[in-house]
Amino acid sequence: MKSMIKQLSIVLLCLCLLMGAGCQKKDTQPVGSDTLEVKDLATEHEKEFGGVYLKIKIDDFNDLGFQYGDSVDVLFSNGYRLEDIPYYNGYYVPAGDALLIAYPGYDYIKAAINYGDDLWQKAGLKASRGESLWLAADLNEHSTATVILREAGKYYDNQLARDIHYTDFRKDYPSDEVFANFRNITVGNIKEGRIYRSASPCDNQHSRATYVNDLIREAGINAILNLSDNEEKIEKYIAQEDFSCNCFLELYEKGNVFPIALNMNYLSQEFAEKIAQGFIEISEKEGPYLIHCTEGKDRTGFVCMLVEALADADYRSIVDDYMLTYDNYYKINKTKEPLKYRIIKEQNIDEMLRFLVYDGSDIETADLSFYARGYLENAGMSQEQIDLFLERITR
Repeated sequence: MKSMIKQLSIVLLCLCLLMGAGCQKKDTQPVGSDTLEVKDLATEHEKEFGGVYLKIKIDDFNDLGFQYGDSVDVLFSNGYRLEDIPYYNGYYVPAGDALLIAYPGYDYIKAAINYGDDLWQKAGLKASRGESLWLAADLNEHSTATVILREAGKYYDNQLARDIHYTDFRKDYPSDEVFANFRNITVGNIKEGRIYRSASPCDNQHSRATYVNDLIREAGINAILNLSDNEEKIEKYIAQEDFSCNCFLELYEKGNVFPIALNMNYLSQEFAEKIAQGFIEISEKEGPYLIHCTEGKDRTGFVCMLVEALADADYRSIVDDYMLTYDNYYKINKTKEPLKYRIIKEQNIDEMLRFLVYDGSDIETADLSFYARGYLENAGMSQEQIDLFLERITR
């Protein structure tokens, strides 16, 4: 009997050792019954939007057990911490909030502050407006990061409501205009045929640039305010063998394209100053004008909101134009997807308008033109320059 017990004990011990060896994952260890951590991830500065890539592939990170909607902590090797932030596959947090994001089409997960750096101010860090997460965290190319699962599924409801995707295939859209997110802005006092918005006419990463080119030629666009690029990036697009955006190229070579390379931090003074300079420069040219970023969605959404408010558009008109982009890309509107429509409206365009209406007045009834003019004055435009820009689009 003792011999049998001994043999059974040896078998159980071997099974435990085998199970333990099979369950271990490199650089990952269980922290609790439903908690994981992945240690010592290399970091890389994501310069365009001021984020920090954590060098692990999105699929590999998810294979470890992390899921969209989880709450996580991100601990950098210099002691800087982001605690209880959501892990999403989109920017589904209000402006100024931190998140860990696995954005479709990119290789790595990224820690970022959506639309700005207010989180650092709330944490008492000595960071100026416009400073990126990279600078605020005082990181360098050799810093590492650890991600710890804090609470599984804590933000899943918001992930479910905001999880939206679009395709880059023309056949999935009813028209070239919808596919290119191209439209004439005619709200407020803006005259028809004066100003348009769209996806990029030069950056073809979403297969829309050639369609935008055809549409801007048809519309007779004479000058472009490019929110997403600088001249170096534009030259790289042009140098590509398959570049065929000839209408854009003609305008660029005439000096009628004004790239201002906005980041996503609309809370910053730098963001406002770049917009003001762009309005000053484009006003020197005759219209019609085009405003675009990459998708014509976020940066373009803020700048067009500002233009519309300046031209005396009301709250409802501004919201309707902003949300039309989500109908174009995702088929989200008040009728088909009322919950998603409401959440996107409240977290995106309503928050932008609350930032513009800085004194807490009701955004639905406030004189938005007053606040838009004040925003541009504070950004460096004179009354005469504002009036000239307005004249270009309203007369």
